[in-house]
Amino acid sequence: MKLKVIIHEAEEGGYWAEVPAVLGCATQGNTFEELISNLYEAVEACLSVDLEQIEISGKDRVLELAV
Repeated sequence: MKLKVIIHEAEEGGYWAEVPAVLGCATQGNTFEELISNLYEAVEACLSVDLEQIEISGKDRVLELAV
């Protein structure tokens, strides 16, 4: 899966970025390298789902898709 990311220079220094395809997914970093690292963590956190919080019946199926 490839996601487009919009990177902005922060007024106070450093960078911040948003991932338009993932509602509410944004992060920041003091350096470009830190921002990239934080982006991977942010996207993973935004897309992760805790199945223990979802009611799944015996007739339901859980499927993982790689895109």
